[in-house]
Amino acid sequence: MADLDIETLRGSAVDACALLKVLGNPDRLLLLCQLTQGEHCVGDLASATGIEQPTLSQQLTVLRHNGLVSTRREGKQVNYSIASHQAMEVMQVLYRLYCQDPERKEPMK
Repeated sequence: MADLDIETLRGSAVDACALLKVLGNPDRLLLLCQLTQGEHCVGDLASATGIEQPTLSQQLTVLRHNGLVSTRREGKQVNYSIASHQAMEVMQVLYRLYCQDPERKEPMK
C-alpha cells in the first residue's frame, strides 16, 4: 500500500465534514432527495416534502450558499437542482441504504 499524504487527507477530511454538516438536517436531506430526481421549483418541493415556506426558503438558502444546489430562474419561478457531484454521490448511497432496503425496519441507534 502506498503511503498516504496526511495533509491531502486532512484537507479532504475538512471538505467531507463540511458536506456532512450541511447534510445533517432532515429538511435539507428531504430536499436533496427530491432533487436527485431532477430539477424542481419551490412550489413542487414544498408539496413533495411538506416543508413550510419559511423553513423551505431557509434550507434552500443554506444548500445554495454551500454550493450543493444551483438555481435557474424562469420568469417568476425559481428552479433548483443539485450542483455538487459529491452531494449527489452521497445522496445516492443514502438512498440505497435508507430508502431502498426493505429489510430496514428499525432506526439506527
